Amino acid sequence: MTRPATGGGGQRLLVRYPRAGRREALHRHQMLRVRGRSIAWVPPLLLLLGISVVDAVTPGDFRIISWIVLVPGIAAALCGAWGTAVFGVLSLLAYAIVDSAWPDEFRAGLPDFILVALGGLLATAACVVRIRGEEHLLRMRGIAETIRRTVLRPLPAEWGGLSHAGVYLAADTDARVGGDFYDIQPGPHGTRVLVGDVQGKGLGAVEAAAALLGTFREAGYHEPDLATVAERMAVRIRRHQDHVAALGRSDNDRFATALLLGFPQDAADTVDVVNFGHDPPLIAGPRGVRTLPTTGGLPLGLGDLVPPGVPTLPPVRRFPFAADETLLITTDGVTEARAPDGAFYPLTVEVTRALTADPRTAHPGRLVALVRDGVLRHSRGHLADDTTVMALRRL
Repeated sequence: MTRPATGGGGQRLLVRYPRAGRREALHRHQMLRVRGRSIAWVPPLLLLLGISVVDAVTPGDFRIISWIVLVPGIAAALCGAWGTAVFGVLSLLAYAIVDSAWPDEFRAGLPDFILVALGGLLATAACVVRIRGEEHLLRMRGIAETIRRTVLRPLPAEWGGLSHAGVYLAADTDARVGGDFYDIQPGPHGTRVLVGDVQGKGLGAVEAAAALLGTFREAGYHEPDLATVAERMAVRIRRHQDHVAALGRSDNDRFATALLLGFPQDAADTVDVVNFGHDPPLIAGPRGVRTLPTTGGLPLGLGDLVPPGVPTLPPVRRFPFAADETLLITTDGVTEARAPDGAFYPLTVEVTRALTADPRTAHPGRLVALVRDGVLRHSRGHLADDTTVMALRRL
C-alpha cells in the first residue's frame, strides 16, 4: 500500500507470521546461499560421503550403502534438475565402488543397485515437476502483483496535501490482493479519500473493487460535491451487479462497505465523511482518541433494501480535524481479528494506551505500524480477512 509502515519490530513480526505478510516466496535452493553463491549441493554431497564412509568402516553385518538412495531425493528438494541427475549418477558410482570392496558374502548386490538407479530417476523426475510448479507459482504471483498495482495503485508519500501511511495484508497471501480497496484523489475541489471492503473474496471481489475505484478516481476529481461522488459510486455498484447477473454468475449480490472522505480547500480544519456501513474512523492527537459518529449508512449495493421514498445514500457529515491530528481508517480485518481465545482486537483501547505513553505515536507511520503489529500479535498471524490500515494527516 501507500508508503508501507516499516520498522524492526514490524519486520520481525512479518517473518514470524509469514502467512500474514506479503514476502516473496523464495525457491528452496535460493535460500541456501553464502555471499550470493548457491550451496544447495552441499547437503546431498555430505550425505553421500557420510553414507559411503560409514558403510566402509563398519562391520560387514551393518551395511547401509543402500541408504544412498536418499541422496538424489534430498537433491531433488534443493537443487535443479541437472544437479539432481548428477547426484543420481554419483550415487550409483559410489554404490558400485563401496559395495564391490566387500567380500561376496557381504555385498548388497544387484537388487539394491537397481533400487538406487530407480531412486535417482524418480528423484530427477520429481525435481522437474517441482521446478515447473515453482515457475507456475511465480508466474501467478507476477500476475497477482500486476493486478494489485492496477487496482491498488502506488501513491506518493505526500499526496493531495496529505501525509499518509498505510499497510495492506491480504488474507490469501498467494492472491496478494482481495476485496479491500483504497485510494487518494486530489482535484480542483479538494482531496478525496476512499477506503472500503467488498463482501466476499476471490476475483469477483477484485472486480467490484476495481469498478468502484475507477468511478471514484473520475468522480472524485471532477465533481464539486462529495454527495455526488457518493451517488456516482452507488450507481456504479448497481451497474456492476447488473452486468454480473447478465453473465449468469451467482455473485451478483456483492456489496461493499466504504468510507468516502473529503478534505475541502475552503475549510482546512475539517473533514467531510460519507459512511457506507463501514467501521467509523478514529481521530488521534494531543487531545486523545475519539471515534467519529458516522455509522448508519447502508453499504454500497444494498440500496434496494430501502423502502421507496426513503433516501438510499448516507448524508455527508462534517467534523473538526486539526492539523496536529491523525485520521485512522481500518477495515474489519482489524476490528474482527481474533486471539486464540476468541477475543477481538481492542483497537481504540490499544491506540489510546499507546498515545498516552508516547504522544508521538499519532504520527501516521507510527500509528499504522502500531495497529499492524498489534493485529499480528493478537491474531498470531492468522488473518481471517484482508486487513487494511490507513492513517492521514494534513501537511
